[in-house]
Amino acid sequence: MTSNITGAGSTATRRTAPGVVATGAADATGAADAAVVVDGLCVERGGRPVLGHLDLRIPAGMVTGLLGPSGAGKSTLMRAIVGVQAVRSGTVTVLGAPAGSAALRRRVGYVTQAPSVYEDLTVEQNLRYFARLAGVGRGRVEEVLAQVDLKSEQAALSGHLSGGQLSRVSLACALVTDPDLLVLDEPTVGLDPVLRRSLWALFDELAASGTTLLVSSHVIDEAARCDELVLMRDGAVLAHEGLDSLLARTGTTDAEAAFLALIDDAGIDDAGEAGPDAGSAGQQTPGSVGRPGPRHGVPPLARSRQDGEQR
Repeated sequence: MTSNITGAGSTATRRTAPGVVATGAADATGAADAAVVVDGLCVERGGRPVLGHLDLRIPAGMVTGLLGPSGAGKSTLMRAIVGVQAVRSGTVTVLGAPAGSAALRRRVGYVTQAPSVYEDLTVEQNLRYFARLAGVGRGRVEEVLAQVDLKSEQAALSGHLSGGQLSRVSLACALVTDPDLLVLDEPTVGLDPVLRRSLWALFDELAASGTTLLVSSHVIDEAARCDELVLMRDGAVLAHEGLDSLLARTGTTDAEAAFLALIDDAGIDDAGEAGPDAGSAGQQTPGSVGRPGPRHGVPPLARSRQDGEQR
């Protein structure tokens, strides 16, 4: 099922997973219809909880927005989904296999917050390198260059590109294997409105073709561009449902107001601490969010920050 929505100055199409009842529960869609199944996930860092007993189902073939302020645990959850995050307990199943399995290497694409490309290679050389690692033919490189609108820059050194162009190169490197699941960690941060719009149009096209996308953002306005929303705060899921359902349930008119209403209902103060009137039914106790550790598997010459600089 699809419905047209308008948000952030453009019209998008919101897909609805069959059989989903958007109640705000973490398991809004069943495991049978899910591309990602998270059960009882606990992550600690320095003895402090980052994610606490988190349960989540990400539906297949849709754009799921992972929204929340910096420090909510979004990047940590994404790292667990792609299999590079050490966890204390719980399971993460991706496309029917344990997260990080060798069988998933060509089926899962991951775009980190900072562009992870070789600056001393051209755009095309970066794509060919990652395509060769994955055993993908050169024809796919040409397809992806056109898909992300980088044909005119394919011979340019990556180190000479703008921030927005580098972001597209990182996205292209993740797309070169034609993944079934694409995990994007704040891909639109720092981009101009025109480029943001074009990227969201591409995300919608990918989902329409059957790709599952998990897109994190701390820009609440981008909720209108997602099929489903997972709202996080301090390592806990406050809501998992569609925007229309969220607005109706909270009696609000926009995603930011709905998010604040959920925080008020949970009894969480501005410092992220649960207040004395916070109920326990259906709510997870927010924990202190630590800083992620060093990224694994990123090329040493890549233009990227350590995940320890991200939240």
